[in-house]
Amino acid sequence: MFAVFKAARKAIAPLAASLSLFAVTACQPVAIGDGPSINTNAPVPVALLVPHGSPNAGDDLLAQSLENAARLAISDLEGVNIELRVYATAGDPVQARGQALAAVQDGAKIILGPVYGESANAAAVAVASRGVNVLSFSNNTTIAGGNLFILGPTFQNTADRLVSFASAQGKGRIVVAHDNSVAGQLGRNAVQSAAARSGAEMVGAVAYEKSQQGVIRAIPAIRSEVQKGADAVFMTALTEGALPLLTQLLDESGVDPETTQYIGLTRWDIPPQTLELPGVQGGWFAMPDPPMTQRFSSRYTTAFGTAPHPIGGLSYDGIAAIGALVQAGNSDALTAAALTQGAGFQGVNGIFRLLEDGTNERGLAVAQIQNKQVVVIDPAPRSFAGSGF
Repeated sequence: MFAVFKAARKAIAPLAASLSLFAVTACQPVAIGDGPSINTNAPVPVALLVPHGSPNAGDDLLAQSLENAARLAISDLEGVNIELRVYATAGDPVQARGQALAAVQDGAKIILGPVYGESANAAAVAVASRGVNVLSFSNNTTIAGGNLFILGPTFQNTADRLVSFASAQGKGRIVVAHDNSVAGQLGRNAVQSAAARSGAEMVGAVAYEKSQQGVIRAIPAIRSEVQKGADAVFMTALTEGALPLLTQLLDESGVDPETTQYIGLTRWDIPPQTLELPGVQGGWFAMPDPPMTQRFSSRYTTAFGTAPHPIGGLSYDGIAAIGALVQAGNSDALTAAALTQGAGFQGVNGIFRLLEDGTNERGLAVAQIQNKQVVVIDPAPRSFAGSGF
């Protein structure tokens, strides 16, 4: 039913590209109790739920990367015994529910995973009455809350970082261009919320159908909003989606990127070919702390002979947080109150912390594409008291 991996603890060490894991949630996890009591002098059972056995191409590779990263994190721990038990969900909510219940029956004090939103929601709901918290790899904020925390990078975190930086650079009059999907709407809402907190102004928002013709039809409306006095255009588009066409057509329509800053809510450096596009030159986007990300990738590749999956580092982060809390020696180390302590944790892509609403906050760098190269123009903060927050 599960694979067991045991090891002891070392210092917390060195995230991940954006991966859309949005899904409709069936029901919200509920808070019943704060979390289990643990014996920090004995091995702490941790369940890892991964999508092994899924019919989706690539899920087995993702699952293996998550397992590998968790093992790497455990090998870095000193003074803490983690008993890792791995359960296969096949990417299916029903199986995820059953495996979560099995994990708790087997003694798990906390669950790491699953990946996909519906599966994470199902797992968390199943074990809520047992007082077990779930640290999911999803980035779907609509499922977060109660005993369910998400580790994936969120639009809100990215928007907060970029809007604050843009406002400080005199680029605080914003237009948002977004597709009409759930993810696009969440991105728009994140920018609007970030603008309200930072003193920036959202001049307008333009939605477009998720198609080539949809983007083409939206260009005049975006240009019209920019002409109302905007000095920045935020785009929720993915590099493998509308972004190349969107930036090209905006340039051709007369929107001048020299005076109107293009800003992306997704990673513009993945895949690397994106850096060659004329329309993204000068654009800003947020990314995890580059030196720490590179360190993790190098260590992972040395250990396992291949590069980590873009979200593989989330598994390391989860183990790092659990290890840091258990190391303190408190029996309430895995309660919601402990998980959401304000100082946060050191992850593979930099600092991060879990918030009481089940979402997370990560220290991000602001990067710009200059001459087809990624240049960090504002480094990631190294503590939550630093700049960028």
